[in-house]
Formats: sequence, C-alpha cells, structure tokens
Amino acid sequence: MAVLVLGGAGYIGSHTVDRLVEKGADVVVVDSLVTGHRAAVSDKAKFYQGDIADQPFMRQVFAENPAIDAVIHFAAFSLVAESMKKPLKYFDNNTAGMINLLEVMNEVGVKRIVFSSTAATYGIPETMPIKETDPQKPINPYGESKLAMEKIMHWTDLANGIKFVALRYFNVAGAKPDGTIGEDHNPETHLLPIVLQVAAGTRDKLQIFGDDYNTPDGTNVRDYVHPFDLADAHILAMNYLREGNESNAFNLGSSTGFSNMEILKAAREVTGKPIPTVMAPRRGGDPDTLIAASDKARKILGWKPEFDDIHKIIKTAWKWHQTHPNGFADR
Repeated sequence: MAVLVLGGAGYIGSHTVDRLVEKGADVVVVDSLVTGHRAAVSDKAKFYQGDIADQPFMRQVFAENPAIDAVIHFAAFSLVAESMKKPLKYFDNNTAGMINLLEVMNEVGVKRIVFSSTAATYGIPETMPIKETDPQKPINPYGESKLAMEKIMHWTDLANGIKFVALRYFNVAGAKPDGTIGEDHNPETHLLPIVLQVAAGTRDKLQIFGDDYNTPDGTNVRDYVHPFDLADAHILAMNYLREGNESNAFNLGSSTGFSNMEILKAAREVTGKPIPTVMAPRRGGDPDTLIAASDKARKILGWKPEFDDIHKIIKTAWKWHQTHPNGFADR
C-alpha cells in the first residue's frame, strides 16, 4: 500500500508527509509548487511536480506507482480575501481540479480519498461550537469551492464507490518542534506567522483587521490546531477508509477559541517581544467566531491532539521563525 499526498509541499501537506514517513509509510507527493516548497518535502517521499487537474500527468503518477490505494488531498488555494476578489480562480483550481482528480481516480480504481476541507463551509454559524450537522452556508468563494468539492465527492461516492472523509478545520498554527519545517507563504496572510515575523523583526508591525466584531474584545475568535495534530487526523481518516468504513465528515479543532488579541498576548509571553500592533479595517468574508466541536473525530477516529495548549503551539512556530527568518530560502 502507498498513499498519494496532493499538495504535499504545502504547509499542512509537508507536515503530513513528514508524519507518514516517520510511521514507515510509502509516500508519493504531487505538488505544483505554485505555493508549496520542494525543500519542505521529506527526502524519503517520492516527489512529482505537476498540477492535479492535468489528467495525463495524474494518470502517469498512478501508473508509475500502482501500490497507491489512498489519496490525501491538500492541493487547493485557501486565501479568503483573495477568493472574494478572484472567485473564478478558486472554482477553477479547487472545484474543477477535484472533478479532474476524481475522474482519474475512478479510471485507475483508487477508491479512497481524505479531503482537507474547512470550517469556512459553515459560513456564519448559528450555534457554537460548530457541529458537523450544522448548516453549511459559506460567505466567501473559498468556503463555497470547498463545499462544492464535498458535494462532488458525495455524489461520486454514490455513483462510483469512491469513499471519502472530509476534515473541516480552520486556523492551523505551529511547526515541527525541531524547527526543520514550518509555515512559509508569500504573501503571508495568517495571523500567527505575521505576529512572529513582527517579533523576529522581519516585519515592522502587526495589523489586526477589525475590532468591532461581535466577540468579547471585538476581534475575530478562532480555533487553533497544530499541523502535526491535523496530520495525525488525516492518517487516522485514511486508516478508517482502509478498514472499509463509509464516507464521513469530521471537524478538527481544540474546541477552544482565542481572539486575535489573545493570540497577540500569548505570542508576547512566548517570545518576550513587544510586537507593535495597529488596528486596520475588516477584511471581506471573515466571520466573527469559528470554533469546532471535534468530539466526533475523537470518538470515531480516535483522534487525540498532542498540541492542545496555545503557548505550546506558538513555541513551535517561534522556533521555526527564529531558525528560518526567510522561510525555506534559509534551507
């Protein structure tokens, strides 16, 4: 058996590949390197550079690696603000890319896929924490594209028997504790790495987008999960499908929300740096609060997050930023 990791040179994908390799799995990685980094991929994984929407290329990958029996799919654009300005880019890359992938998977007889979905499919939740059964009403094209991908997998399962697990999570933060791989986006839009770039002196100040949300301190509240904990959940989901279980969806989160100001406070405590901050206008498409109820994943998949303290998460990210102030360009 082998696992194909799509988007395996990205932030969460590379941590998942690292975890799979550590467990002795046979890993094949496909990444276009549009946003991913070749240096992030373990040397013990077989790497292909290409686009998952390129069906002849994907047929070649499957043909050269006949042991592949499961796919873990991270290959998608994921910037909420950009999706509001360029919705067609997201539906073309994310949603149409999924269609092309599933067609090839059906051709070659690979019937298991674990999909990196998002809490953005819920939009503005009616209750908190969010449960898997809550209505999915996205308020941005990114979330809409991912919801469409979930629905496409559902109908493909009914028609062709391709079983799937959709894992819905929101804010990912942290890095491999030894500092060898971490988060490196250009441009960087995620809160914690920007906070730590300011702490490291590679950015002048932190902008917090909006202080008038319906939250205790007026700033967005999010549920933060470490990439290794997400990696473990994807591996558990893959094994769940290999055991012959039916398609399913799971939320992944700590079930604890932290506001942007609380993250800033914790980062100041971990780094010992002042981290200058200014308030900026809201960004489009950002809900007030997103906190995931993850008891279903804990019960059915046996998921047990290791990094369950925000200070612990920030500490791992800070080591990455201290040792790689220019990201993977320092490797």
